[in-house]
Amino acid sequence: MPISAADLENAIRAAMPITHLEIEDTSNGCGENYAVFVVSEAFEGKNTLARHRWINEVLKNEIAQMHAFSQKTLTPAQYEAHLAKQAAS
Repeated sequence: MPISAADLENAIRAAMPITHLEIEDTSNGCGENYAVFVVSEAFEGKNTLARHRWINEVLKNEIAQMHAFSQKTLTPAQYEAHLAKQAAS
């Protein structure tokens, strides 16, 4: 059974406070490939590997049913810098 973006969103939001969340189905609608962009204060003090391991654990059951999964994780401060950099471009 394909995974829905709503399934992913519900699991992520239940696990941590979210400042910003983007979920993109990169499989043209079949639900087998997703990219997530998660911004959370819960990532403060954690390196990228620890953040990704946390998301992988939160979505363990969903990821097991996917063909491909990618993620980007930022703290709120990093996200603000990301937005500022985009605005300057």
